Amino acid sequence: MSRPAGPAWGCHRFAAPAGWVACLLLSGCGAPDPEPLQEWMTQRRAQARVETPAVAEAQVFKPQPYREDAGPDPFSSQRLTQALRRDAAQDANSALVRPEQARARQPLEAFPLDAMTLVGSLVRQGQPVALVRIDQRVYPVHLGAYLGQNYGKVVRITEQQLVLREIVQDGTGLWTERAASLQLQERPR
Repeated sequence: MSRPAGPAWGCHRFAAPAGWVACLLLSGCGAPDPEPLQEWMTQRRAQARVETPAVAEAQVFKPQPYREDAGPDPFSSQRLTQALRRDAAQDANSALVRPEQARARQPLEAFPLDAMTLVGSLVRQGQPVALVRIDQRVYPVHLGAYLGQNYGKVVRITEQQLVLREIVQDGTGLWTERAASLQLQERPR
C-alpha cells in the first residue's frame, strides 16, 4: 500500500478528536438566562426621567394703525425721485467698471486663481516678474498681465505676493471690482 505524499497524510487522525473538542467547547455557549437582563432593563426604565422644558406662550400681535403725521409718506414723489437718482448713480458707476471683452484673452485666464501658486519673483530689465506655477509648469507674469477667470489684471508684484484687480458681477448683475492676491508659497523641507 502506497502512502500519498505531502502533509495531508495522517490528518484524519486528528480530525475526530478536534471535532469532539469543538463540540464540548460550543456546548458551554448555551442561551443565558434572560431574567437578570430583563430586571436590569426594568429598573433603568423606572429610574430614567425625561424632562421637557415648558413651551413659552405665544406673543399676541397687535396691529398698529398708520398715521400720516407719524413719518414720511411712503408714496411721495420726493422719495421716488431720491430712489431713482440713487439707482442712476449706481448704474453710472457700473458702466465705468466693465471687463474688456474686446481684447484677446491671455492663456493664464483659462485657469482659476486657486489652481495657481506664486513660487517666486525676480526683476528683469528693472521690472518685477512673478513666477506662477500651474499644473507643475512655471510661467512668468508681468505687471499688466491678465490671469484668472474673473478678468484679473496684475497691478503689483512684490517679493511676497502678486496683487490683482478682478472684475466680477454681483448678485444684481452689476460689475464690481475686487482685490485678489497670490501669496508666496514656500516648499516644506
